[in-house]
Amino acid sequence: MLTLYSAQHEQTVDTLVAGFEKATGVRVQVHTGDGPEVANQIIQEGTVSPADIFFTENSPEIAVLDEKGLLAPVDPATLAEVPAKDSAPDGHWVGVLARENVLAYNTGMIAGDKLPESVLDLAGPAWKGRVAIAPSDNDFLPLVNAVLVLKGHDAALAWLRGLKANAQIFDDDEGVVAAVNRGAVATGIINNYYWARLQAELGRGHMHSAIYHFSHGDIGGLVNISGAGVLKTAKDPKDAQRFLAYLVAADTQKLLADNTVVFEYPLHPGVAPNPVLKPFDQLQPPAISVAQLGDDAQVVDLLNEAGLL
Repeated sequence: MLTLYSAQHEQTVDTLVAGFEKATGVRVQVHTGDGPEVANQIIQEGTVSPADIFFTENSPEIAVLDEKGLLAPVDPATLAEVPAKDSAPDGHWVGVLARENVLAYNTGMIAGDKLPESVLDLAGPAWKGRVAIAPSDNDFLPLVNAVLVLKGHDAALAWLRGLKANAQIFDDDEGVVAAVNRGAVATGIINNYYWARLQAELGRGHMHSAIYHFSHGDIGGLVNISGAGVLKTAKDPKDAQRFLAYLVAADTQKLLADNTVVFEYPLHPGVAPNPVLKPFDQLQPPAISVAQLGDDAQVVDLLNEAGLL
């Protein structure tokens, strides 16, 4: 039996675990939690951790484990299933899925051609009371980290303080997109799949919002990579490597792309995303690699400094 420590969405993990168990006969026990907390738990458990595999939403959470030398090399054949840029440079974790940062906007409150060119503009006075964020949501951390890496501490802090002055604050991205859709606020920073899930839940006739994609390499269009790795202390490393191989196999990636709950981008070349999503090759994310993004160790301190946590 494998023990999977997961910080991915439960619906995604349930689909993957059921498919793997059916295909291999290997049972998988799942321990779930928020990404930073689960990563920290593995670090604290050290050599006695029961985890065989860590699977998380955002690359900084698994990068922390790699930096601490806790991950085993991924089988080369598994790494070859996805573009090298979407996995760890040292081959110690593999990219599985991707999601895009976007701006949800209420189509009755603001026209698409009036939206900002950059996510950084949302800190300006013109956006006071017109934007929603969820700074305590783990999905917000990589975006802040990208601003920190590309613009530096002072610019990132100024942006966050501007957002604090302008924004309605929610606990999570689900709250943000729901508020935008019902007209409580004009725009909200989210990951793309939250809007797609809301549409699947409510139906197109009840959607009063749309997605705006930041372009021309703006930080607001950051693409986050969801990755998985095998712990060096895994009790069953062979089956753990089989699980990683299953995650990135073409058939599995197609299963995820066709799912009406997941709404993330498959990373296996040739597997098209759910048609609700904008084609992956049409996205224009900022030029920042998973190696540059690194971990998000400084982000919580920065959010506290800005008064957002």
